Amino acid sequence: MSWFILVISGVLEAVWAIAMGKSEGFSKLSPTLVFLVAVVASMAGLAYAMRELPIGTAYAVWVGIGAVLTVGYAMATGDESASLLKAAFLVMIIGGVVGLKLIH
Repeated sequence: MSWFILVISGVLEAVWAIAMGKSEGFSKLSPTLVFLVAVVASMAGLAYAMRELPIGTAYAVWVGIGAVLTVGYAMATGDESASLLKAAFLVMIIGGVVGLKLIH
């Protein structure tokens, strides 16, 4: 259950990061509210997962999922340039996350 919660928390990390960018310095209400809800839920899930998982593994997985999804979203929407090299490095991050799960 901790791994499932951790993955959901990683997804929520991407949600709050994207919402923070769209809030334009917290000057837009809707993205700011999405940010607040997502950051609290993401942190709560990370804290829950850390009850059973080592802090280093949990944090690396949480950050890895959030980073890959945030960059993927930015590339998909055109906010950030896409390249094969960038995609390859994102795949490496995913490989690291999967590897941490497999060796746990």
